[in-house]
Amino acid sequence: MAPSPLDLAPVVPVVVIEDASDAVPLARALVAGGLPAIEVTLRTPVALDAIRAIAGEVPEAVVGAGTVITPEQVTQTVAAGARFLVSPGWTDVLLEAMQASGVPFLPGVSTTSEVVALLERGVTEMKFFPAEAAGGTAYLRSLAGPLPQARFCPTGGIGSANAPDYLALPNVGCVGGTWMLPADAIAARDWGRVEALAREAAGLKTLGAQV
Repeated sequence: MAPSPLDLAPVVPVVVIEDASDAVPLARALVAGGLPAIEVTLRTPVALDAIRAIAGEVPEAVVGAGTVITPEQVTQTVAAGARFLVSPGWTDVLLEAMQASGVPFLPGVSTTSEVVALLERGVTEMKFFPAEAAGGTAYLRSLAGPLPQARFCPTGGIGSANAPDYLALPNVGCVGGTWMLPADAIAARDWGRVEALAREAAGLKTLGAQV
Protein backbone atom coordinates (compact mmCIF):
# COMPACT_ATOMS: atom_id res chain seq x y z
CA MET A 1 0.00 0.00 0.00
CA ALA A 2 1.13 3.57 -0.73
CA PRO A 3 2.47 5.78 2.08
CA SER A 4 -0.10 7.33 4.37
CA PRO A 5 -0.88 11.00 3.74
CA LEU A 6 -0.06 11.51 7.42
CA ASP A 7 3.58 10.82 6.63
CA LEU A 8 4.10 12.80 3.41
CA ALA A 9 4.00 16.43 4.54
CA PRO A 10 2.88 18.48 7.54
CA VAL A 11 -0.01 19.97 5.56
CA VAL A 12 -2.43 18.41 3.09
CA PRO A 13 -4.01 21.10 0.87
CA VAL A 14 -7.77 20.62 0.63
CA VAL A 15 -8.52 21.61 -2.94
CA VAL A 16 -11.87 22.51 -4.50
CA ILE A 17 -11.39 22.70 -8.26
CA GLU A 18 -14.01 24.52 -10.30
CA ASP A 19 -12.14 24.48 -13.62
CA ALA A 20 -10.44 21.23 -14.63
CA SER A 21 -7.77 23.15 -16.55
CA ASP A 22 -6.50 24.51 -13.22
CA ALA A 23 -5.79 21.05 -11.80
CA VAL A 24 -2.35 20.41 -13.26
CA PRO A 25 -0.75 23.86 -12.74
CA LEU A 26 -2.23 24.03 -9.25
CA ALA A 27 -0.83 20.62 -8.35
CA ARG A 28 2.57 21.53 -9.78
CA ALA A 29 2.65 24.70 -7.68
CA LEU A 30 1.80 22.79 -4.50
CA VAL A 31 4.40 20.11 -5.19
CA ALA A 32 7.04 22.74 -5.96
CA GLY A 33 6.22 24.35 -2.62
CA GLY A 34 6.80 21.08 -0.77
CA LEU A 35 3.23 19.79 -0.38
CA PRO A 36 2.99 16.61 -2.50
CA ALA A 37 -0.14 15.13 -0.86
CA ILE A 38 -3.13 16.89 -2.44
CA GLU A 39 -6.73 16.21 -1.45
CA VAL A 40 -9.15 17.03 -4.28
CA THR A 41 -12.63 17.22 -2.81
CA LEU A 42 -15.62 15.75 -4.60
CA ARG A 43 -17.56 18.99 -4.31
CA THR A 44 -17.58 20.00 -7.97
CA PRO A 45 -18.59 18.24 -11.21
CA VAL A 46 -14.98 18.31 -12.47
CA ALA A 47 -13.39 16.69 -9.43
CA LEU A 48 -12.88 13.28 -11.04
CA ASP A 49 -11.40 14.90 -14.15
CA ALA A 50 -9.08 16.92 -11.93
CA ILE A 51 -7.90 13.81 -10.07
CA ARG A 52 -7.35 12.02 -13.37
CA ALA A 53 -5.34 14.94 -14.79
CA ILE A 54 -3.12 15.30 -11.73
CA ALA A 55 -2.51 11.55 -11.55
CA GLY A 56 -1.58 11.43 -15.21
CA GLU A 57 0.45 14.61 -15.58
CA VAL A 58 1.99 15.35 -12.16
CA PRO A 59 3.60 12.05 -11.13
CA GLU A 60 5.44 13.63 -8.21
CA ALA A 61 2.09 14.53 -6.63
CA VAL A 62 0.22 12.09 -4.39
CA VAL A 63 -3.33 12.97 -5.31
CA GLY A 64 -6.18 11.89 -3.10
CA ALA A 65 -9.95 12.25 -3.05
CA GLY A 66 -11.80 14.07 -0.30
CA THR A 67 -15.45 14.29 0.74
CA VAL A 68 -15.80 10.60 -0.15
CA ILE A 69 -19.14 9.47 1.30
CA THR A 70 -20.29 6.50 -0.82
CA PRO A 71 -18.79 3.17 -1.99
CA GLU A 72 -19.42 4.31 -5.56
CA GLN A 73 -17.19 7.33 -5.03
CA VAL A 74 -14.48 5.07 -3.62
CA THR A 75 -14.54 3.03 -6.84
CA GLN A 76 -14.69 6.07 -9.11
CA THR A 77 -11.89 8.01 -7.46
CA VAL A 78 -9.47 5.09 -7.25
CA ALA A 79 -10.16 4.35 -10.93
CA ALA A 80 -9.38 8.00 -11.69
CA GLY A 81 -6.00 7.69 -9.97
CA ALA A 82 -6.63 8.70 -6.36
CA ARG A 83 -3.86 7.35 -4.12
CA PHE A 84 -5.62 8.03 -0.82
CA LEU A 85 -9.19 8.66 0.34
CA VAL A 86 -10.60 11.05 2.93
CA SER A 87 -14.14 11.09 4.30
CA PRO A 88 -15.83 13.61 6.61
CA GLY A 89 -17.35 10.72 8.56
CA TRP A 90 -17.84 6.98 8.20
CA THR A 91 -20.32 4.13 8.25
CA ASP A 92 -19.65 0.40 8.17
CA VAL A 93 -20.58 0.29 4.49
CA LEU A 94 -18.26 3.14 3.56
CA LEU A 95 -15.46 1.81 5.73
CA GLU A 96 -15.68 -1.61 4.11
CA ALA A 97 -15.38 -0.03 0.66
CA MET A 98 -12.39 2.07 1.69
CA GLN A 99 -10.67 -0.94 3.26
CA ALA A 100 -11.18 -2.90 0.05
CA SER A 101 -9.87 -0.08 -2.16
CA GLY A 102 -6.20 -0.93 -1.74
CA VAL A 103 -5.21 2.69 -1.00
CA PRO A 104 -4.68 4.47 2.33
CA PHE A 105 -7.74 6.19 3.75
CA LEU A 106 -8.66 8.61 6.54
CA PRO A 107 -12.21 8.14 7.83
CA GLY A 108 -13.58 11.17 9.60
CA VAL A 109 -14.26 11.25 13.34
CA SER A 110 -15.33 13.87 15.86
CA THR A 111 -16.07 11.82 18.99
CA THR A 112 -14.19 9.42 21.24
CA SER A 113 -16.69 6.65 20.53
CA GLU A 114 -16.05 6.93 16.79
CA VAL A 115 -12.31 6.68 17.40
CA VAL A 116 -12.74 3.59 19.56
CA ALA A 117 -15.05 2.00 16.99
CA LEU A 118 -12.41 2.45 14.28
CA LEU A 119 -9.66 1.10 16.52
CA GLU A 120 -11.81 -2.00 17.07
CA ARG A 121 -11.85 -2.42 13.29
CA GLY A 122 -8.08 -2.11 13.01
CA VAL A 123 -8.04 1.48 11.73
CA THR A 124 -5.54 3.76 13.48
CA GLU A 125 -5.31 6.74 11.09
CA MET A 126 -8.23 9.15 10.92
CA LYS A 127 -9.38 12.59 9.92
CA PHE A 128 -10.51 14.75 12.85
CA PHE A 129 -13.32 16.90 11.49
CA PRO A 130 -14.50 19.59 11.97
CA ALA A 131 -11.40 20.14 14.06
CA GLU A 132 -11.95 23.56 15.62
CA ALA A 133 -15.70 23.10 16.09
CA ALA A 134 -15.20 19.64 17.61
CA GLY A 135 -12.81 20.73 20.34
CA GLY A 136 -9.55 21.60 18.61
CA THR A 137 -6.15 20.94 20.11
CA ALA A 138 -7.50 20.52 23.64
CA TYR A 139 -9.72 17.65 22.53
CA LEU A 140 -6.95 15.90 20.61
CA ARG A 141 -4.54 16.34 23.51
CA SER A 142 -7.08 14.67 25.77
CA LEU A 143 -7.37 11.70 23.40
CA ALA A 144 -3.60 11.11 23.30
CA GLY A 145 -3.52 9.65 26.83
CA PRO A 146 -6.15 6.90 26.65
CA LEU A 147 -5.91 6.32 22.87
CA PRO A 148 -2.24 6.82 21.92
CA GLN A 149 -2.49 4.41 18.99
CA ALA A 150 -4.82 6.75 17.09
CA ARG A 151 -3.24 9.28 14.71
CA PHE A 152 -5.07 12.18 13.16
CA CYS A 153 -5.21 14.66 10.31
CA PRO A 154 -7.27 17.52 11.80
CA THR A 155 -9.19 19.55 9.22
CA GLY A 156 -11.70 22.33 9.56
CA GLY A 157 -10.93 25.82 10.81
CA ILE A 158 -7.17 25.36 10.59
CA GLY A 159 -4.92 28.07 9.17
CA SER A 160 -1.33 29.20 9.33
CA ALA A 161 -1.82 30.71 12.80
CA ASN A 162 -3.06 27.60 14.61
CA ALA A 163 -1.58 24.82 12.46
CA PRO A 164 1.67 24.72 14.50
CA ASP A 165 -0.35 24.08 17.67
CA TYR A 166 -1.91 21.01 16.07
CA LEU A 167 1.35 19.79 14.57
CA ALA A 168 3.01 19.92 17.99
CA LEU A 169 0.63 17.24 19.30
CA PRO A 170 2.02 13.68 19.45
CA ASN A 171 -1.08 12.16 17.83
CA VAL A 172 -1.21 14.52 14.83
CA GLY A 173 0.62 13.48 11.68
CA CYS A 174 -0.50 16.37 9.48
CA VAL A 175 -3.26 18.93 9.14
CA GLY A 176 -5.59 19.70 6.27
CA GLY A 177 -6.35 23.22 5.15
CA THR A 178 -7.04 25.68 2.37
CA TRP A 179 -5.13 28.78 3.47
CA MET A 180 -2.42 28.26 0.85
CA LEU A 181 -5.14 28.42 -1.82
CA PRO A 182 -6.62 31.93 -1.54
CA ALA A 183 -9.57 32.48 -3.86
CA ASP A 184 -8.07 35.55 -5.48
CA ALA A 185 -4.86 33.72 -6.35
CA ILE A 186 -6.80 30.82 -7.88
CA ALA A 187 -9.03 33.19 -9.84
CA ALA A 188 -5.96 35.02 -11.17
CA ARG A 189 -4.14 31.72 -11.75
CA ASP A 190 -1.27 33.14 -9.73
CA TRP A 191 0.51 29.82 -9.29
CA GLY A 192 3.66 31.53 -8.06
CA ARG A 193 1.78 32.87 -5.06
CA VAL A 194 0.28 29.43 -4.39
CA GLU A 195 3.76 27.91 -4.50
CA ALA A 196 5.08 30.51 -2.06
CA LEU A 197 2.23 29.92 0.38
CA ALA A 198 2.70 26.16 0.05
CA ARG A 199 6.38 26.55 0.89
CA GLU A 200 5.48 28.48 4.03
CA ALA A 201 3.01 25.76 5.01
CA ALA A 202 5.55 23.01 4.38
CA GLY A 203 7.84 24.65 6.94
CA LEU A 204 5.27 24.56 9.71
CA LYS A 205 6.30 21.13 11.01
CA THR A 206 9.57 22.52 12.34
CA LEU A 207 7.71 25.42 13.92
CA GLY A 208 5.14 23.04 15.40
CA ALA A 209 7.85 20.99 17.05
CA GLN A 210 9.00 24.12 18.90
CA VAL A 211 5.59 25.07 20.28
